[in-house]
Amino acid sequence: MLRTVVCRAGSGLLKHSRQTVPVLWGTRAQQRWASSLPMNTVILFVPQQEAWVVERMGRFHRILEPGLNFLIPILDRVKYVQSLKEIVIDVPEQSAVSLDNVTLQIDGVLYLRILDPFKASYGVEDPEYAVTQLAQTTMRSELGKLTLDKVFRERESLNSNMVHSINQASDDWGIRCLRYEIKDIHVPPRVKESMQMQVEAERKKRATVLESEGTREAAINVAEGRKQAQILASEGEKTEQINKAAGEANAVFAKAEAKAKAIRMLSEAITQKNGNAAASFTVAEQYVSAFSNLAKESNTILLPSNTGDVSSMVTQAMAIYGSLAKTQAQSATEKTTPETTEVLLDGNSTYENESGHKF
Repeated sequence: MLRTVVCRAGSGLLKHSRQTVPVLWGTRAQQRWASSLPMNTVILFVPQQEAWVVERMGRFHRILEPGLNFLIPILDRVKYVQSLKEIVIDVPEQSAVSLDNVTLQIDGVLYLRILDPFKASYGVEDPEYAVTQLAQTTMRSELGKLTLDKVFRERESLNSNMVHSINQASDDWGIRCLRYEIKDIHVPPRVKESMQMQVEAERKKRATVLESEGTREAAINVAEGRKQAQILASEGEKTEQINKAAGEANAVFAKAEAKAKAIRMLSEAITQKNGNAAASFTVAEQYVSAFSNLAKESNTILLPSNTGDVSSMVTQAMAIYGSLAKTQAQSATEKTTPETTEVLLDGNSTYENESGHKF
């Protein structure tokens, strides 16, 4: 009986000592080599980032940590070897229908990591295959919620939704999905042609809009330039008129000052000796000069009856000058307040002003 047990134990050790061939996980499209099961040599060295699940007499016993470990021969055996590194799995291409009934061919890449080796070993038969199938079904359901245009625009949100959905289902398997990336999206040829036509139409629309905006901007710039030119021209004309008016005013003022000065000098000259004779000579000279220019500017001439009598004309001009001078003297006398002195002569009261007039 003891020999039989030893023989069976030896055959078991021999069986576990054989180097098992690499095992394929999942489908052919995602071939990943798993670590071979080590045999029980009492002293075992577990590599870093690996978890060895040990069973004792067919039941779970413990998980070996990296480093040196001891096992009991025959009773203990390494049942599962789980890698704690980040695992990359290719999700096979699959067909999915979008919200606007467009059939798409889509594939992706799944990044995951085993967090609990116990759940990954006993919670599911093939954890990686299960996660792959879950990713495919979740992708189909997520694509059914989006239209074709949103699939291309919202790839990041689609990837995040995929990760969230996979993690909700894979918590019981001890697996955490880190991220999901869409590799390629293939659309039917006709849909692709329509998309290209849509893109061309959109580009033509943009070109037309840009051209119209350029034309509008050019017209606005031309109108603005004309407006500024008219404003500058009007301001220049205004400045010119102001300068011209100021110049004319200064000229009139200068002429008035010169004329006033001439009249003042003339009045002073008249008050001097032989002033009336000089004035008579000047009037006669101007009279002759005026008659010499009568027919130069117009054909219509008004002549006095005594044209040839220069002396009478000079006398008349001097009489007018004398009357004007007398009138000015009287007005100046009325404006001033006369200072009177009262003189009593022979009982009669008379008043005499500064000029000697009595009244």
